Amino acid sequence: MTIKTLDELLSDGVDNRYVLVRSDLNVPLDDGRVTDDGRIRASIPTLQLLVERGAKVIVMAHLGRPKGQPDEKYSLRPAVDRLDELAPFAVEFADDVTGPSARERAAGLAAGSVLVLQNIRFDARETSKDDAQRQDLARELASLTGDTGAYVDDAFGAVHRRHASVYDIAEVLPAYEGNLVRSELEVLSRLTTDPAKPYVVVLGGSKVSDKLAVIENLMTRADYLLIGGGMVYTFLAAQGYKVGASLLEEDQIDTVKDYLSRAEAAGCQFVLPTDIVVADRFAPDAKHEVVPASSIENSSFGASGTGLDIGPESAAAFSDRIRSGATVFWNGPMGVFEFDAFANGTKAVAEGLKACSGLTVVGGGDSAAAVRKLGFADSDFGHISTGGGASLEYLEGKELPGIAVLDN
Repeated sequence: MTIKTLDELLSDGVDNRYVLVRSDLNVPLDDGRVTDDGRIRASIPTLQLLVERGAKVIVMAHLGRPKGQPDEKYSLRPAVDRLDELAPFAVEFADDVTGPSARERAAGLAAGSVLVLQNIRFDARETSKDDAQRQDLARELASLTGDTGAYVDDAFGAVHRRHASVYDIAEVLPAYEGNLVRSELEVLSRLTTDPAKPYVVVLGGSKVSDKLAVIENLMTRADYLLIGGGMVYTFLAAQGYKVGASLLEEDQIDTVKDYLSRAEAAGCQFVLPTDIVVADRFAPDAKHEVVPASSIENSSFGASGTGLDIGPESAAAFSDRIRSGATVFWNGPMGVFEFDAFANGTKAVAEGLKACSGLTVVGGGDSAAAVRKLGFADSDFGHISTGGGASLEYLEGKELPGIAVLDN
């Protein structure tokens, strides 16, 4: 690939030039307050480099899934306020995407300043399946940058989307790869190209259907696939066990059986929990007990019991296996980590990664939110990805539109 880098843009000179940056400010909110600012922090270095070189920086970003129109619940204002608190530069905010506020503030933007546009998804053209509509929005965005504008993609969490601010804009303005995107790709490539052995992959989350392509692609590369989270109950059902009221994708049982039967020939060992924390209902104060993974319906709650975490025996075994890895990739919590009573499995996995001396990669999304909620520092791990879905699609071997369009 012949992708132009941020360093190349800086060497060409950005003093008093407009640079349109796609950042990832899609952070979780609770009552208008940012609860995990990891992605905001990760966006700052690229913006700071541009500011220090005198660029007029205009940031595009999204938050949540608004339906193509303004919705105060999805305003970027809380994320921008947090960015302003964290960054060593001042941050302005336009309350529309390409409307009067954006045009006025962009026109008056001083060199070495940053302007963040309102949630790009407030404009339905951003995610439109109609190429012409997306291209129309891209041209409007480019018009904010004058005659010498440039575009930098620094939002790895969005590169798997064929959206106007990710894909089409790179066909309108000279396009460059941001340092965050570059570092993400460098780390993830180490997970698919001759990874150091033993290679341990830990997969959790709610649905096995979300991870099928990753399992398929990594089964021939990984030495061990540790399975937890809601998806584990489909694996247990595939082994003939009853799982009570636990999350189950019955239509995926045959696929999982196929994976289990093929694993040995692929040189990969699936490691499933031997015990499960079963609760009487989905609630933070639910009654719960630990039972063998093969006997979920033998708990006090019978067939109405629901598995909400891997058990302590499994958590210890998973942690031990992770510690011995030379390469470890983790995506998806082991249980309902948002509830303290069912966070122990996820915490044990995080502790295993922290103690591992090999390359450890946390695959973004819920995994990143979990380690921060549980009190771990980003520095406890080799790399925390900012892109949950993008990371998975890369590991599935899919082409990422936002990266492909940067290839000149």
